[in-house]
Amino acid sequence: MTVTELVPYEDALAAYDPVMGLEVHVELGTKTKMFCGCSTELKQDANSQTCPTCLGLPGSLPVVNAIGVESAIKIGLALNCEIAEWCRFARKNYFYPDMPKNFQTSQYDEPIAFNGYLDVQLEDGEIFRVQIERAHMEEDTGKSLHVGGATGRIHGASHSLLDYNRAGIPLIEIVTKPIEGAGTRAPEVAKAYVAELRELIKALGVSEARMEQGQMRCDVNLSLRPHGREEFGTRSETKNVNSLRSVERAARFEIQRHAAVLNSGGTIVQETRHFHEEDGSTTAGRIKDNAEDYRYFPEPDLVPVAPAREWVEELRRGLPELPRVRRNRLREEWGVSEHDMQSMLNAGAIDPIVATIEAGADAASARKWWMGELARNANESGRDLASLPITPEQVARVTALVKEGSLNDKLARQVIEGVLAGEGGPDEVVEKRGLKVVSDEGALGTAVDEAIAANAGIADKIRSGKVAAAGALVGAVMKATRGQADAARVRELILEKLGVTEG
Repeated sequence: MTVTELVPYEDALAAYDPVMGLEVHVELGTKTKMFCGCSTELKQDANSQTCPTCLGLPGSLPVVNAIGVESAIKIGLALNCEIAEWCRFARKNYFYPDMPKNFQTSQYDEPIAFNGYLDVQLEDGEIFRVQIERAHMEEDTGKSLHVGGATGRIHGASHSLLDYNRAGIPLIEIVTKPIEGAGTRAPEVAKAYVAELRELIKALGVSEARMEQGQMRCDVNLSLRPHGREEFGTRSETKNVNSLRSVERAARFEIQRHAAVLNSGGTIVQETRHFHEEDGSTTAGRIKDNAEDYRYFPEPDLVPVAPAREWVEELRRGLPELPRVRRNRLREEWGVSEHDMQSMLNAGAIDPIVATIEAGADAASARKWWMGELARNANESGRDLASLPITPEQVARVTALVKEGSLNDKLARQVIEGVLAGEGGPDEVVEKRGLKVVSDEGALGTAVDEAIAANAGIADKIRSGKVAAAGALVGAVMKATRGQADAARVRELILEKLGVTEG
């Protein structure tokens, strides 16, 4: 089915209720893997961070990563979950080339955290509660590189290469209960949930949760049912969606696609689907007609995990300020509206703004530059704010140069442009580009005299009381000084020289 055959979104929601399930995998930021001592450092030579345990060689024995367990408990507590007094790992048996053991060590019917919830705020301020089914520990698989095809997928490839460096890296899988009642806002709820979950994970310090690097990825399960029916429809599973915008687009596309199939008298196929960033569409992956038999059984080489209640409560007391609480506090401190705070959250600007304030900038200036010039650059370059090649300390330095009068806003934008272009820090860019404000009163006075002489008619208007006309002379001086004059001081000098006072 092509994109052009989709049912209009409003028509789809007029006939059907969407039901979603979101499964989010979070790659923990531990130094070693979940069941062995191999490093988790990224971008190393292929297969250089492996050992007999993560390669599943005979005779090797796993040992549970204690920080991985601690991170799982912190996540569970932050999600308002119950923490199991006793749980264990299981073997999830299936064959895939990038899984060297032919089974994944995971948790099946005994997760470490279960029965929780996360409240998320939508753009208009409405709070929507997403119920959490479970959060469980498991390990990641290796990575397949398909060579010789046009798409990078296995279809059409001439051969595949396998890198097991990622095999065994600790994961937490967070699974929601069916999300009902969102109606037309279902895609927005999906995006807001993943955004809030990402902020929570980062606040806990258990992962950087960088979706573009695969540290956090979401499977979007979706089904439709006619209004008034309680039974769920057949679901599709859009796998490994790796940005907030894509989560929203995947849910929206699937709603329209399901509605088109159902309206035409067709049947939804239970299957995995691939999401395509270029047009927001999904395509069929693997059919899942029946529940797969993974032959789960308890992992015989690992003892059960039984976190002491005292330890759990100690971790609870040590939880940081959680994102929604922090945002409400910052909103009051900064004196901004909920809408403005939501915009900062959506842009990923809150942490950079806070860091810029901590580096010495005032809150208004920090917000101005991150949500203005820098947000524009990020949008144009298709990057997240956090990935821009400028630091909060550098932004704070720009605000300091403006505050002390060395730069005006126009020059400050050029400084930021230079920093982003790799020309050095703010002071280096100012020096290299010659961007300091002209503060020499003599030079400014000469420029003002020349502007008055060249615009005698405008000068006469100002003398006659039409002070607003001074703007034209200010513009002439700014042009003559290449924008490097202080406009407010130029205006003062013009009025002084023309013998006019504002009142």
